[in-house]
Amino acid sequence: MERSSWIFIAGSLVATVLVSWIAFPFAAMDRDVVERAAAPQPAEALGTVDVGQGFGELPVEELMLYYVENPPAAPQAGAVAAPEIKFGGC
Repeated sequence: MERSSWIFIAGSLVATVLVSWIAFPFAAMDRDVVERAAAPQPAEALGTVDVGQGFGELPVEELMLYYVENPPAAPQAGAVAAPEIKFGGC
């Protein structure tokens, strides 16, 4: 390769590292947020969640109690499996 190609490659790498080094503090989460996310939280502290589809906002504690009282039914033999629903992406 020519000398100008190597200069372009080196300059691109230096610019990429420099932009990443400068932008990282703006994109990184605070230490206290990371520590709180790593620790389990009680359901009462999580507040409400918008479940959508006309249900509106419900407290997380109520959703957990409903799940405990009404667990998902086990698939029966010979039944067609429900389609897997993927959120977002392609």
